[in-house]
Amino acid sequence: MASDKKNLSPSSSRKLNSPPAEETTPLIDNTKPLSSHPKTLANVFIAIVGAGVLGMPYAFKRTGWIMGLLILSFIAASTTYCMTLLVQIRRKLDSYENGTTNISSFGDLGFAVCGTLGRFVVDVLITLSQAGFCIGYLIFIANTLLHLFHDEPSSDLSLSSGMSLFTVKSLYIWGCFPFQLGLNSIKTSTHLAPLSIFADVVDIGAMGVVMLEDLRLIMRRRREVKAFGGVSVFFYGMGVALFGYEGIAMVLPIESEMKDNAKFNKILALSMGLTTLMYGAFGALGYFAFGDKTKDIITSNLGTGWISSLVQLGLCINLFFTFPLMMNPVYEIVERRFSGGRYCLWLRWLLVLIVTLVALFVPNFADFLSLVGSSVCCCLGFILPGLFHLLAFKDEQGCKGCSLDIGIMIFGVVLAISGTWFSLMEILSAKE
Repeated sequence: MASDKKNLSPSSSRKLNSPPAEETTPLIDNTKPLSSHPKTLANVFIAIVGAGVLGMPYAFKRTGWIMGLLILSFIAASTTYCMTLLVQIRRKLDSYENGTTNISSFGDLGFAVCGTLGRFVVDVLITLSQAGFCIGYLIFIANTLLHLFHDEPSSDLSLSSGMSLFTVKSLYIWGCFPFQLGLNSIKTSTHLAPLSIFADVVDIGAMGVVMLEDLRLIMRRRREVKAFGGVSVFFYGMGVALFGYEGIAMVLPIESEMKDNAKFNKILALSMGLTTLMYGAFGALGYFAFGDKTKDIITSNLGTGWISSLVQLGLCINLFFTFPLMMNPVYEIVERRFSGGRYCLWLRWLLVLIVTLVALFVPNFADFLSLVGSSVCCCLGFILPGLFHLLAFKDEQGCKGCSLDIGIMIFGVVLAISGTWFSLMEILSAKE
């Protein structure tokens, strides 16, 4: 990135703002010890991998396994490139101010490039995306507990039949509500940090158990699978893949705490590559093992043995305690805007209530992943990085660079509109 620090236009420098103290909400503490290469690789992996992987086999069922792998690879490469654009912009701004710009989050970057409007848009999108992840967690918990503790026909175990205020599934969600009020009342996420380690261990362990079960079933019986779905499910698959790579908002904090950040792009590419291989293997094996019977949450396909039950309960506990961690960025944003940056209990409880109410009426886990990925994650992952890079580098890069940024933005807009439309159609059709 040495070229980013040369031939900088003074006129561009005057157009870029440094965030004032009241607008700065860094996601990390700059006084923390800097991370080594292996730790940075692990941090990127942890930031990216989430509950979205559990919907990959169902997405492969819809798109076909070859199309699913192609979509996954394309989204991974595109997202990685857009993440590097954010790093380029921050390094350019640092070169203007001799490293004193204090840009440690996506919102800081939005303010530096586009002023108050830029920060507002980023804050809104991050709030929606983080809340969307938590809604997905509640849906997963409800579906899994119903599968484990209620002897209902398999067709009723899927959330595709919809939810309401007065069903067994909704009772599981309401059962989480008072406990989440307590967990989300904790002022700082520092006290919840050990839960993050537990969550990552459970995630990896559960994925390993599921993949071993998939291999066992594949060895016993080969199911008929399709390689390609159709044009109608293309955007659906793109949305689910985008949801799977949910860590773009954490790229700048992770890069800023790296000891030798000149090599960050290589480590980012390596981590994204490993994640994509894992996602692809998990999605394909799950689809190969269950074929047309693959459910929206792959763990619902597992048997009733004690190992299977422990894995599913472990994932529920994992997501239950991950909920307040994922909501913490939302609280930082909302409290900064509505309570002067001070801790506000009633605002937090109101947000937990809103997330719970939305979860009650979402009919299908994978369809919801596609909706959040196509709408919110697409804006954060493609449209804003392309726009911010275009504004920051328009005086240095030629027509080719500007055209590439514009192309990324157009792709993001098309994907957002088309993917959101198809996802909404899937959700509405599932309710009928």
